[in-house]
Amino acid sequence: MIEDDNGHTSISAIVRELGARDSVSVGEIVDRFGTRAFGALLFIFALPNLLPLPPGSSTVLGAPLLLLAPQVALGVDAPWLPRAVDGRRISGADLKKVFAPLLPWVERFEKISRPRIGVLFSPWGQQLIGLICSLLALVLILPIPLGNLLPGLTIGVLGFSLFQRDGFFAVAGYVLAAFSAFLLYVAADAVVAGVRLLVNWLGGA
Repeated sequence: MIEDDNGHTSISAIVRELGARDSVSVGEIVDRFGTRAFGALLFIFALPNLLPLPPGSSTVLGAPLLLLAPQVALGVDAPWLPRAVDGRRISGADLKKVFAPLLPWVERFEKISRPRIGVLFSPWGQQLIGLICSLLALVLILPIPLGNLLPGLTIGVLGFSLFQRDGFFAVAGYVLAAFSAFLLYVAADAVVAGVRLLVNWLGGA
């Protein structure tokens, strides 16, 4: 298995290992990632949003993020999942199908990633990551056309940084989060302006 400089098995290696099984429960996935499960799970549930998935998929993928990210924000030590979610099984074939186009890119980033800028992963730093991911997860579950791409990428990058303890990727995640907030502001402003125009047009009709 591929390990990082600190002896931790990489995300890509664990995903490939899980994909080789007939099926795996969500609880088994959490256990397999161990003490860094929060970062790995944020990454795993966020990254598929970059793929052309069926309508409504972002809502399904966003639900676990809404459950996990606030726990990071609150400083919880290990993920807590409802029994129904913890015992839910996923086929290895489905894992392979979803992550096959993504893993080569993940492995490229893993090669250049290393623990750095550790202050960003102090308790307050991890809670800030959790807060940002919680807010973006709320956006992710909304039925906004293409609105899942940037929030999904941001949560994925921040989750990756949390797993790797790589401050470079954390900073990249913060930049993406700021860009996401800007785009959401512009989109919301455009919607409000459109509604006002419609109201004025109807009022003058």
